[in-house]
Amino acid sequence: MKHDATSRDGSRRDRGTRARSRATGRVTLADVAALAGVSPITASRVVAGKTTVRPELADRVQDAVARLGYRPDPSARALASAKSGHIVVLIPLLSNTLFTELLEAIQDVMWDAGYPIFVGITQYQPSREAALLENYLSHRPAGLILTGFDRSDVVRRLIADSRTPCVHVMELSDEPGVHCVGFSQVDAAETVARHLLDRGRRRIAFVGAQLDPRTLERADGFRRALSLAGRYDPRLEVLDARPSSAALGAEAFRRLLTAHPDVDAMFFCNDDLAHGALLEALRLGIPIPDRVSVVGFNDLPGNEQMLPPLTSLRTPRREVGDAAAKMLLRLIRDETVPTPVIDLGFALKIRESS
Repeated sequence: MKHDATSRDGSRRDRGTRARSRATGRVTLADVAALAGVSPITASRVVAGKTTVRPELADRVQDAVARLGYRPDPSARALASAKSGHIVVLIPLLSNTLFTELLEAIQDVMWDAGYPIFVGITQYQPSREAALLENYLSHRPAGLILTGFDRSDVVRRLIADSRTPCVHVMELSDEPGVHCVGFSQVDAAETVARHLLDRGRRRIAFVGAQLDPRTLERADGFRRALSLAGRYDPRLEVLDARPSSAALGAEAFRRLLTAHPDVDAMFFCNDDLAHGALLEALRLGIPIPDRVSVVGFNDLPGNEQMLPPLTSLRTPRREVGDAAAKMLLRLIRDETVPTPVIDLGFALKIRESS
């Protein structure tokens, strides 16, 4: 037989509920309902902010919440609503200013909207991204922001089957149903190559590291521009799978000038590579740009302080993060997204290195 107990304020509580509360050490919604003298459904509506509850009952529930120190259980709420109150953002690296600026912009928008973000670092490894997604999706996030589109069909199905609103960043796609914010990596690289051709350079090299999809798209844009000008030479490409770094840029600079002394320009797919090349040129006494032009990509902080200041293709990472977060909020709220594909473009910042 079930026995009821009367609390000191005269309300009645079920002993089973009280025992469960003691066992978990957590105040439950049932405790709030019992203290307020209302049904658990009524208590749940008040806690959720529903306005359909009579004011006197709502006041009793709110008083019970304050007296008991009740805090909603996010996992329980996720199970009840089929989604939680957080956003998952997957980026390749935290050591790259490109992605920290992107992340900061996303967090600024989501913070104001009341959504905390969970960040996963993929390190450009598809298997790690798949594992992170499987783990995070099991917690029913309210939304996803993913870098690029390079993932397996299995992972694509995992995302689709979760029915989690998703926005892709830093790349563009015309695939139906895809929401993305970014710019054309191919067009951006073509712009750099054409700039060097317009400067009168004829033996132009390309240096790519990490070899992630965005780097390979930049290589495609470089090839396209030089092929159209009749100046493409595959021997002047350095594609290195190692992580991008200043040390690797210095190494590539030396290697190219040793193997191809007639090289008169170098396009580096990341600014840190270009920084290494400029430092190596200083060490070797090679004048930039008189002997060889050097151009980077992303236009990260510090380019204006290089010797000489570095020409670079500026990418809109903060703008991408801001627009992607706002797009995701529309998807979460089931609002119309007027432009599912947002191309924010880019700008070539011409300085003394080219």
